[in-house]
Amino acid sequence: MTILGIDPGAHGAVAGLDETGSLLWIEDIPVTREANGRSATNAPLLAGILARTHARIAFCEFVGARPTDAKVASFAIGRARGVIEGCAGALGLPIVFLTPPTWKRLADIPPSAENKDLARTRAIARWPAHADLFARKCDVDRAEACLIALAGLKREARNA
Repeated sequence: MTILGIDPGAHGAVAGLDETGSLLWIEDIPVTREANGRSATNAPLLAGILARTHARIAFCEFVGARPTDAKVASFAIGRARGVIEGCAGALGLPIVFLTPPTWKRLADIPPSAENKDLARTRAIARWPAHADLFARKCDVDRAEACLIALAGLKREARNA
């Protein structure tokens, strides 16, 4: 069965792993430009990705607005999370939200914004045959989606 890892946001990604943690595929979160020029997660396209996977469960980073975020950014974060929850719910796909400190601890990444590139390093080390998927600095969200899925698997194994 497929396990999903979802890193939400305009530059996020969805990754599919098998039960052993082998990487099956990665897709960037589908976004489209709205009339105001901002990018937003496209629900029908995301639903199509999730439906094709026939996944057993999805692990998603728990995102929320911070007091320092602008109102527009806070709304966009909430909207992206809502689209993911709505698509998963409509498909009957169970979704588990993992806070950044939780999944990063399970992925052996120290909690800090400065460690963004370390996610790419960890993903390349874990899945060297797929290193090209994490080659660019902007591929950090792909790496994080994979590591979120892996962290979910580890969490399940600990709780079993």
